[in-house]
Formats: sequence, structure tokens, C-alpha cells
Amino acid sequence: MNLALVHSRARSGVRAPAVRVEVHLAGGLPSMSIVGLPEAAVREAKDRVRAAIQCAQFEFPQRRITVNLAPADLPKDGGRYDLAIALGILAASGQIPLEALTSCEFLGELGLTGELRAIDGVLPAALAAADAGHRLVVPAGNGAEAALAGRVEARTGRTLLEVCAMLSGQKSLPEAVALPVVRVAGPDMLDVRGQAQARRALEIAAAGGHHLLLIGPPGCGKTLLASRLPGLLPEASEAEALETAAIASVSGGAHGRGLDPARWRERPFRSPHHTASAVALVGGGADPRPGEISLAHQGVLFLDELPEWERRALEVLREPLESGVVTVSRAARSAEFPARFQLVAAMNPCPCGWAGDSSGRCRCAGDAIRRYRARISGPLLDRIDLHIEVPRLPPSHLRPDQPGGECSEAIRARVVLARQRQHARSGRINAQLSQAETTATCRLHERDHELLERAVESLQLSARSMHRILRVARTIADLAGSEAIATAHLTEAIGYRRADRGVQAAA
Repeated sequence: MNLALVHSRARSGVRAPAVRVEVHLAGGLPSMSIVGLPEAAVREAKDRVRAAIQCAQFEFPQRRITVNLAPADLPKDGGRYDLAIALGILAASGQIPLEALTSCEFLGELGLTGELRAIDGVLPAALAAADAGHRLVVPAGNGAEAALAGRVEARTGRTLLEVCAMLSGQKSLPEAVALPVVRVAGPDMLDVRGQAQARRALEIAAAGGHHLLLIGPPGCGKTLLASRLPGLLPEASEAEALETAAIASVSGGAHGRGLDPARWRERPFRSPHHTASAVALVGGGADPRPGEISLAHQGVLFLDELPEWERRALEVLREPLESGVVTVSRAARSAEFPARFQLVAAMNPCPCGWAGDSSGRCRCAGDAIRRYRARISGPLLDRIDLHIEVPRLPPSHLRPDQPGGECSEAIRARVVLARQRQHARSGRINAQLSQAETTATCRLHERDHELLERAVESLQLSARSMHRILRVARTIADLAGSEAIATAHLTEAIGYRRADRGVQAAA
């Protein structure tokens, strides 16, 4: 038989489309060509494959070898097809049984010695193979990741020779086994002294999935508070954790940012530096990779020193904050990545950081303060539900013998109950309600309607801000176990928008 067909998987965003590796042997001068829109790393596979086959004591055919990676219009990159190409050559030359390749998919990069090396994007491929009803063979270094898919029969190999022995029926490959899930105790709210309003805002943000802006002087605890939010969120469901793990899997394991199979159930907390570019935030590159907002999917994205960020980088957040997805388009290809994250941002009230502090140490001119605050656009502030002023604490409140606050576990219990009420009512958390769902689930008494209208007029808020106030009020009512939004719930929600009045006026 001069023709062999081997199944593999490409990487396209967080998807893993099927790729058929077709190998044909023909007469003529010995040569090897790879077609099907291969990039440089794929074209170089012919040298890796030749050396690996020879080191495994197989014969490399001295014939004209054509390798077609179908579909031809799908870009192919990386060394993930090396194993499939090598097996196709061996099957086409009759050195391994062709029928053994029928219901199996192969992924892995080959070293010159025939060693199988780990690749990125194995989890999406394992999930896709499970849906297709195929077995999967991956390098031993990817076994724990492939096992997370659960529904797929995944086997691991260390060398090309081991895989060929399995296909020839001489031995069996070990089954991929998931690592034990490691539970790491995160930062606890017990460490937060005082700041009752900020603690309350964190609880509301966790219960409803709302975005949060912390405004306060240096050292008042903004970063400390933000780092405690993941510990207040309910544990991610298996579907949510797999979706987040799939993004980490394709994020570039070769650069040390890949998936940790032992901690895949943790909600992510991403805190990029304020010098990060727009591409670093939303993702991109010639071969689109997920950015920070996608790596924070189902978790928290913390942006410290918000006015210090480049304006263009901040503005790219506006659409993902609404839609929960980001599409990275390039000339050759495009990719869509999930980006349903909670934004926590922190900023100082002025360039020196002490405007409004009781010490009176701020010496910033009014124009300087307005320019500083104008670095953040009104439309971006509109999309942040809770704006909280975090004051400087008196030194006496920071003594070690002062009582700490409530622990994260107790707060998380209330958050879980509130989210259960939201899912029972609308099937989603309050921050994700559409306008129609907001109207249906956030009904007010007539006097409360008038109160909200007066607040919108006096604070000069937009219609978007008004709907966000309603969703926050609905979350406050859920935390209180109330079926209806009471006046107290609405006034508290309005209070969380008052802090941005000066910022918007300056902008």
C-alpha cells in the first residue's frame, strides 16, 4: 500500500479542528514535500521525522514522499503533526499495520532520537477527540492534561518506537492519568483591617459578578482587597473549569504560561503590569494567542494604577466587558476567545495620590487632577458597576491586637446562596442579565422609580449606568434573601455610583 491516512488535530484559537495527514509514496528521485498550508515549523518536520524513523531502527523509504495536511485552507503550525507524519510514512511503506490507525488520533513533536515531546493545546484536542469517538495518543508530558477531558481514551508514549509497538500489537501504552487536584489556600479576608464599605462591595461584586473600581490613596489596601476576591467566588463547575483550562492550554506552554493540570479547578487571577499593550490584553499575534482578558476567563482581572495604563489598551476592554468574548482578526486568520471575567481596577484620586485625605498633604492643582482623571474615559467607567472610595486607615486600626474581619469562607457561603437564587430565577448571574431580563427581574415600586430617576439626573448617569444600578440592587436583595428590591437595596446600589461623579465630570 502506497497511501496512508492518519488523524490529528490542529490548534485554532481554543478549538481543535480535525486534520487528516495523508501520506503517499511514489516512484522517482527520493524527496519529501509537505503541502496543506504548513508554516516553517511544519515544513521542517521532514528532517525531524527522517532522523526519528532511522533512530527507531525503521527504514526511511527512499522514494518520493508527499504529505498532505487536509483541509488545505487551514493554517498548520508547530511540531504537533510530527508523530502523525512519521506513522503515515511507516504505514504507507508497510512497516506498521494500516488498519491500526483507523480510530486513533496522534499528537506530538518528535526529537531526532525519536523521543516524543510535549506540545500545547492538548486539552481542546482531547475534548474534540472524545466528541468524535476516537482514541488519542499523546506524549507522556501531556498525559495529565489529556486525562482532564475524562470522556476520551488517552494513551501516552515516550518514543516513536513505543507507539509503533502499540500499533503492531506488541505492547500497550499506559493510560493517561490525571494528577490529584491541589487545593492551595488563597489570601483570606481575615487579613483586611477595617474598610467595611470596601468589604461589603467585594461581597456584592462576588455575588453578582459585578465589575469594581477602588479609588484611594497609596497603601490604603486596594491591592490587598482585590487579591481577596477570587476566594469569595463559588468553586468553578467542571464545565467552567474545563473552559478556562482549555484557554490556558493553548496560551503557549513553550513560554511557561501553559496549563498546570494539578490546579485546573482554580479560578484565575491575572494582574498584568500597567505597561502591557492592547495586544497583550486582548490577545493577538500572527498566530493568534489568548491575552490577559481571556486568561482571566471565569476569574478576576486586576488592573492596578488604572490612569497609568495606555488609553488605547483600556479602550479595548469596552466590548469584552459587555459581550464576554473577544475576536482577534488578522490578515491570514481570526480566532475567537472567551473573555467572561470580573474586572477589578484600582486608582489614586490624583497624581500624588492624596486628594481628599484628611491629612491635607495633597498639593496637586485642580487642572492636574482633572487631566489625571480624564485618562479614564467615561464609557469605560460606565461599564464598571461599583465605584468605591477606600480611605486611609488610622494607624491605631492596624495594630496586631485589633480584631480582624470576617473570614472568606463565611462570606463565600452567602455568595453561593445568592448565586443559587439568581440561577433559579434567570439561569445566570445578575451582571450577565440582558436589558429585557433586567426589566423583568428588577422591578421597583413607583416611589423607587422616582428615586432612581432623580439619582440619574443629579449624578448625570447614562442609561447603561441606570441598568447597572438595577442589577446591583437585585444582587443586594439576593444577598438579603429578599424576593423584591426594597428602597434600602436601591439606595445602597446608588451609593456605589456616587464615587465616580467627580471622575466623570473631570473626564
